[in-house]
Amino acid sequence: MTADLRARIGACRAALAAAPGDSAALAGLFGALDALGEPGTPEEAVARSAYGEALRRRGRAAEAEAHHRAALSWLPDFGGNHFNLGLTLQVLGRTAEAADAYGEAARLMPRFAPAPCNQGVLLRALGHHEAAETALRRAVSLDPTLVPGWLNLGTAVQERGQPEAAAHCYRNALTLRPDLAEAHANLGLVVKEAGHLADSLPSFERALALGLPDAGGVLAQLVQQMRHLCRWNGLAERSAQLAALVSGGGTRQVHPWIFLGEGAGPAAELACARRYADWRAQGIAAMPVRRDAGSRGRLRVAYLSADFHEHATAALIAELIERHDRERVEVVGCSYGPDDGGPMRRRLTAAFDRFVDLAACSHADAAARIRADGVDILVDLKGYTQHARPEIAAHRPAPVQAQWLGYPGTMGAGFIDYVIGDPLVTPFDHQPFYAERIVQLPACYQPNDRRRPIGPTPSRAACGLPERGVVFCCFNAAYKITPALFDLWCRLLRAVPDSVLWLLDSHPEASANLRREAVRRGVAADRLVFAPRRPPAEHLARYRLADLFLDTTPVGAHTTASDALWAGLPVLTVAGKGFASRVGMSLLRAVGLPELAVRSPADYEAAAVRLAGDPDGIARLKAHLMAERERAPLFDTDRLARALERAYSTMWDIHMAGKPPRPFAVRDED
Repeated sequence: MTADLRARIGACRAALAAAPGDSAALAGLFGALDALGEPGTPEEAVARSAYGEALRRRGRAAEAEAHHRAALSWLPDFGGNHFNLGLTLQVLGRTAEAADAYGEAARLMPRFAPAPCNQGVLLRALGHHEAAETALRRAVSLDPTLVPGWLNLGTAVQERGQPEAAAHCYRNALTLRPDLAEAHANLGLVVKEAGHLADSLPSFERALALGLPDAGGVLAQLVQQMRHLCRWNGLAERSAQLAALVSGGGTRQVHPWIFLGEGAGPAAELACARRYADWRAQGIAAMPVRRDAGSRGRLRVAYLSADFHEHATAALIAELIERHDRERVEVVGCSYGPDDGGPMRRRLTAAFDRFVDLAACSHADAAARIRADGVDILVDLKGYTQHARPEIAAHRPAPVQAQWLGYPGTMGAGFIDYVIGDPLVTPFDHQPFYAERIVQLPACYQPNDRRRPIGPTPSRAACGLPERGVVFCCFNAAYKITPALFDLWCRLLRAVPDSVLWLLDSHPEASANLRREAVRRGVAADRLVFAPRRPPAEHLARYRLADLFLDTTPVGAHTTASDALWAGLPVLTVAGKGFASRVGMSLLRAVGLPELAVRSPADYEAAAVRLAGDPDGIARLKAHLMAERERAPLFDTDRLARALERAYSTMWDIHMAGKPPRPFAVRDED
């Protein structure tokens, strides 16, 4: 047998001398050498790695890996073998191993720019942002014409909060490759994030015109920025394209939060979220299941967020954290957002039993820290809202994982066990539209902070409002205002003489566009009044000058509606199909005004006209809200805290019984 193998080796080597690269001869040579347990020559090691690379290109990555590893055992100090192994491991989805292979290739081939470039791409995917930037800067310093280096360096520095540096990188890439759609798309994103919304649109449009492997993410961004600017010309067509992409399964990159604005319904929103979750979590392996010996006497619950500073979520949750029963739960704050040094940050760090800053951690390291801290239940407060890092939860650092408060819909992710809602925002007959199991709190899913102050009420004149006449108010962001809703609002203004519509000054162009759209609908431009942004207490005080808050649809007011009700301003809303359009209904029920949640736009319009003509009725509604501030379920933080604690206990009991997550309603113990 040994003689036969040696004869085969000799024959294969002779064949390769005559025809280098002959695949049959290479396969025969490698098989015979492996059977004898003998290494090949250095040249054969290089050839074996090249053979593995050819297999990878033909879609046979698992076989390729075996050849690369054999080649490395024969010639461990050849960087090309490590680089080829990295390519194969990357295809196999083993991101961390691939990054290590590229790093070794970069060490052994210090002038080969693609090695640190590929390493940097994967380090960024793993959340090692500083190391990724270092590797990518090395790549472009070695080869300033390396387009992927500039493109990925731009993304790395963008994620580290350096928008100008990122834009410089993308422009360098476009100088080298003007037709590079991805660079145009990324430039649009960084320009948008710098606050130049209008300037981002040409980049998004150019990227779409050039063509992208998955156009959904860029199309969604274009649609969202058009909404923010209230640029409605062409918006309907773009929205239809977006809905068609999602319904046809042609994209994984449409941001679910943006897609909620299409009002496509819960089934389509689930499909969008599922594909997006799979895309964001690709290559992430769940941690081994934690073995739980039994209860420690109280549950360790961690709240995961980027918003533990002056932010709408923080404004809602601060008192809840303070009011948790420490005999039942230990609460940990896991923060990956900025420390603004403000009073809300200080208040929250003091409120949690422990506060862990994960901002500098990679996704994997953040998850490892959560696991090491022995967290029983991880509650993601971000979902898919701005700056979310679902990759942390995708590692499965806690035995039980839930999402609550920040995102009004399903995350579509297998790594989230529960969504915490209430009977109105998450009815059980909507369970088919959620990847998570529904948990219903008894009154309302949303907490409120009874400590948030309201400043002195200003005069109407100080706010640019007329002294007389009905003030319709909507302080929602401009992107929530749809053309159809604005049609309705303008009909209201025409039907109610001397009335005005008081809106938030979200963006100068949006304000100008809305005034122009009002004129097109027969409403004088000066009947739209725009409120500049003010500190929280001053902002809350302004609500008291309005007569009726007009909610938006399909994405309604959340914290903004709570603010209005806390300040004593009635809210009128249309209850839609999905979570995002049912929040107002939940809040109104919890404050004792369910009649202000109507079923259709026609009912909404009729109710607004009726209330505008009934000042005594408005006064009664306002008096009801002021009387209910101390006793309504919406503002009963202790009641909500106890309900949440019962929810956590039930989740944990199900887990400890070895059963899969299931939907359940939390009983009310008033």
